[in-house]
Parts: sequence; structure tokens; C-alpha cells
Amino acid sequence: MFWTTLIGGLVATASTGMALGAALGLTGLVILHVFSNGATSLAVDAIWNVFNSFTLSAVPVFILLGEILLRSGVSERAYTAFSPLFRRVPGGLLHTNIAVCTLFGAVSGSSLSTAAAVGSVAYPEMTRRGYDKDMVVGSLAGGGTLGLLIPPSLSFLIYGALTETSIGRLFAAGIVPGLMVGSLFMAYILIRCARQPALAPRDESQGSLVEIMRGFRHIWPILALIAAVIGSIMGGIATPTESAGLGVIFAIVLTSIWGDFTFRKLLDAVYHSALLFASVGFLVLGATILAKSVSILGVPQQILETVASSGLGAHTVLMIVVLIYLLLGCFFDGLSLMIMTLPVVFPLLTGLGFDPIWIGVVITIVIEIGQVTPPVGLNLSVLTALTKNEVSLGRVAIATIPYWMIHLLAIVLLSMMPTLALFLPNLLF
Repeated sequence: MFWTTLIGGLVATASTGMALGAALGLTGLVILHVFSNGATSLAVDAIWNVFNSFTLSAVPVFILLGEILLRSGVSERAYTAFSPLFRRVPGGLLHTNIAVCTLFGAVSGSSLSTAAAVGSVAYPEMTRRGYDKDMVVGSLAGGGTLGLLIPPSLSFLIYGALTETSIGRLFAAGIVPGLMVGSLFMAYILIRCARQPALAPRDESQGSLVEIMRGFRHIWPILALIAAVIGSIMGGIATPTESAGLGVIFAIVLTSIWGDFTFRKLLDAVYHSALLFASVGFLVLGATILAKSVSILGVPQQILETVASSGLGAHTVLMIVVLIYLLLGCFFDGLSLMIMTLPVVFPLLTGLGFDPIWIGVVITIVIEIGQVTPPVGLNLSVLTALTKNEVSLGRVAIATIPYWMIHLLAIVLLSMMPTLALFLPNLLF
């Protein structure tokens, strides 16, 4: 009866075109009313506790930080700085895409912002030089996903707020896997372009060490911003919210002096940040109501007991969860999917003995795959728009397949060697 009400309620509300947050919330209220004697006051208390959380208050500030950098022209300077480093390597500027996405992801926290900022600079330049368009958009879509894994990450912030997990430890846990995934992307590009040189024309001009160092002189402000934001959290100097506020002030000063940031662009950044957080907050509200209804009825415990009695191993259950995420990722954006599923998935996986920090990293990687999975993959849509439909959504999706396969490989490696994610947080904390 419960599952019929849950699935039927979600299908009925979502099929009307209702916003996902409203669909989740109404379904949760119906379940509370039918199965818990109308205990809707519990949902109100749960909403208040989540939105009164100091951790969640960091989310809109980090969104604003990403919007400021997106509109400041900083990504163009970073791209110019990295270009000489990979000039003569097979793949050339494709490696620059991954490197700049990694750097930009370390200050934006958003996959979408990273793909948009780097793509707007890289695509026109690379197509002018004769690079294969599919390889260009594939590297940008794949590299853009690093914005969710490299700290500060919106997915880590929301995961930490909803599961009461340490944000500092989550940020530390994302560094090594993020760099590992970025390195695997570069290795794929190197091998592919070494076999098919026509995909990425080689620049035979000599790039001196002086030229490379001169280029890197231009990215020191970004490195200083990263150090200020991430270092203050990991050093225990500031909370995530305080470090985000520090980052916003630093970014405004930095981009006003070093970029082309103006007061008008600041107003645009604040406006778009408010819109984005409103959509995220509405999702959190609906998911909180549904999570409360699910937890009151003891559904996660029932699922855990069912799994325990079935004799399935912990890693088999993990594989099933990953497959479910991959399937749902075709229809929901990453953050919506995480918020919607955490009430069941988190207690299930922690009950099987998986570390909460490690779970956060794995779930983030899985929802990264959703960012590049059609038909809802947001990175795909952004890049199709950036190319002015020169490259269709389908072509972008096909070009991105190697990158989400690398994400799956990363999950396998993390399952075999959990210390890849847990070593740094255990060392620092």
C-alpha cells in the first residue's frame, strides 16, 4: 500500500507538469496524512530544521561565488595561461579544457557554471584552429562535471546538510578522486589523439619555459582564491558559510581589479544566484517532506532488513544502487536526484557498513554521470547552446560516452581502494 501511494503520488503529480519540488512535497504530505494520522506538523518541523541549518546557508553564497566568476572574464585568462603548457602534447588544447575545468571547478562549485564558463572561451578558439567539434564538446562536457567533485562543491554542501556529515571532510575527500578523474580524462585524450592526430591539430611552435611561467603568472589570483576558500575550511579557521562569504568578497575585489567585473554584472550575478537557489531550495523543501514521511514509516529500515535477509553482499547492493542512479539520471538533474533519493539510499548504505564520507563521493560521481546523460543532462544542453546548435544534443551525448565510462571506472577504483577518498580527510581531520 505504501509503495503504491508513493509511486502513484509521484507519477500523478509529476505527469501534470508540476515542479519536482511540489511533486515530492505533496506526495510526502499525502503519505503522512494517510499512514501517520495526519502528522503534517512533523514535516513542518523537519523543514524548519533543514532551512535553519547553518550548513545549508553556505549554498546560496557558493552559488553567488560561481556566478561572479562566470561573469568576470576570469575563465578566459585562465585558459590563456594554460594553453602554452599543452601546446605540443597530443590533444593540445583539449587538455587545456580539462585543466581549466578542474581549476574553475575549485572555485565555482557548480558543474553547469564550469561547463558554461570554459566552453564559452574554448569552443570558438578551438573550432577556429580546426579541432574536431565532437572532441571539443565531449571534453568540455566531461571536464565540466569536475565542478561537482572538486571542492567547494554544491553537491557536497547539500549532501552534508541533509545527512549531517562534515563539510570539511567531504571537501577533503573530493580532492584526490577529482584529480584522479581529471587525469584519466587527459590520459584518454592523449591516447585517442595520438592514434588519430587529425582530431587535434598539433601546434609545432616552441613554447619556452619563460612563456609558460609568464602565463601562469596570470592565474595566481585564482589560486589565492582557492587557498582562501578551501584552506580556511580545512584549516578549521572558518565554517563553510564563513569561507564562502570570504570567497565572495575576495572574488568581487579580485575580478574588479583583474577581470572586467562591473556593478551591473554584480547585480546580474545576485539575481541569477537567487533564482538558482530558489529552485534548489524548493527541491530541498519537497524532498524534506518526503524524507520525513519515509523515515516515520521506517522504510529505510525495512529495505535494509530485506537486503540483509536476501543474502546480497554490500558491494552487490552498491552496484544495484549505482545502476538505479544511472537509470534515474536519464530523467532527473543531478542535484534533484540526490536530494530525492538520499532519504532511502544514505541509511541503506551506511547500514551496510559504508563510510558516510565515501558514500558522498560515490554519489557525487554518479550524479556527475547524470549531468552528461540525455535527455536531461544539463551540461549537454549548455554546450549545444554554446555551439549555436552546430553540434546537436545527440552528438554531444555520444561524444561524452568515454567520459562517463571513466566516471564508472573511478567508482570501481574507489570501491577497490576506499582510501583514495578517505586518506586526505583522515589525515587532515
